[in-house]
Amino acid sequence: MPLRALIVEDEPLAARRLADLLARQPEPLEILGTAESVSQAVQLLRELTPDVLFLDIHLADGLSFEIFEQVAVRCPVIFTTAYDQYALQAFKVNSVDYLLKPIDADELAAALAKLRQRLPTAPAPAFDSALLAQLMQQMQQAAPPTATYKTQFVVRVGEHLKVVPLDQIAYFFSLEKATFLQTTENRKFVVDYTMDQLETLLDPRRFFRLNRAYLAQQSAIQDIIHYANSRLQTVLKPVAPDAQVLVSREKVNTFKSWLDR
Repeated sequence: MPLRALIVEDEPLAARRLADLLARQPEPLEILGTAESVSQAVQLLRELTPDVLFLDIHLADGLSFEIFEQVAVRCPVIFTTAYDQYALQAFKVNSVDYLLKPIDADELAAALAKLRQRLPTAPAPAFDSALLAQLMQQMQQAAPPTATYKTQFVVRVGEHLKVVPLDQIAYFFSLEKATFLQTTENRKFVVDYTMDQLETLLDPRRFFRLNRAYLAQQSAIQDIIHYANSRLQTVLKPVAPDAQVLVSREKVNTFKSWLDR
């Protein structure tokens, strides 16, 4: 009987890639469902009984650690994260399995082999979700001293390649399954990165993930307005394709700390 997996991932491309990798394993896994938010994951975990949970850190409505506060997770967890080795020290301390995105097929196979060795006696995850959430938020605000980040991006313009320095980038956004770079001169270009990948490639002191679709440079945030349900609305320059670019309630405190440095 194949292992049953539940995927919790807010980037559709990343979710599809993981599902495809799981389907191409020598012993393919059965995908019970996919969720892109804390609320969706909680609902599915109340209805389904997966053998393993693949869990991203940042979801559409907050950090995935909130799931454990709302529902009992009775299966092993493999975190799928775009954080680097420095940040992953938090996972090692708590003895949690993880895969670094973009997920490597060989690393996934090794994680599944380890999982099969533990089943069927694998215990439910035992770790301090509040501590992990706190550590990850701190790491968003303070990058490791040795970290290096991108200073420019190469984009395609017709048959030509164009180099866009970081100072000319206002923000990145995702739209219709593609990721775009928006310049300060109000030009946009497709880039070959997911939003999760960009979050690890850009200096977190300069860029903030406002929500799953927008990653903005501080200088591009022209105004911040209080919005319903304790959220914040940001006004970006150049004007964003979406009428409202909101900071979710779960990110508001971290966002304020990022601004007030």
